[in-house]
Amino acid sequence: MQKIIKVGMADMNIVENPGIITTLGLGSCVGIILYDKSIKIAGLIHIMLPSSKHIKNNKNKIKFADTGIEFLLDEMVKKGCNKSNIISKIAGGSQMFSFKSNNDMMRIGERNVISSKETLKALKIPIIAEDTGGNYGRTIEFHSNTGKLIIKTIGHGTHEI
Repeated sequence: MQKIIKVGMADMNIVENPGIITTLGLGSCVGIILYDKSIKIAGLIHIMLPSSKHIKNNKNKIKFADTGIEFLLDEMVKKGCNKSNIISKIAGGSQMFSFKSNNDMMRIGERNVISSKETLKALKIPIIAEDTGGNYGRTIEFHSNTGKLIIKTIGHGTHEI
């Protein structure tokens, strides 16, 4: 029986092989998997906002793409991961509600995806698969033994990347 670790909003965790790490209800939030393919250790972070720079209450680094991804990477290196072996998969970043305004502030999902990609690029971590955008929520489940990310949706089925 594989260990199953659940990650909440503005939260992160790491699972060793064999194990499953999951997060529920990704709407505009983004779930970022970091995976050391050589030792099969995976980390998952559930970010809520793109940047900590314009928020006064930014003590929870994990809440933001710009600080959370790097924090997760550091924790994985402490567990024995080699940064050069780490790849990523991302999911979420939906536009859950339609707004009449074209205000960028209302496009949280898209901004979360952009910030996540920029942060991963700056850290030189390749994104090998993604399922982002749309207007529907996702639940994701990553299997450390296979490296597969299962994405479950309501109305859009289940698939793996």
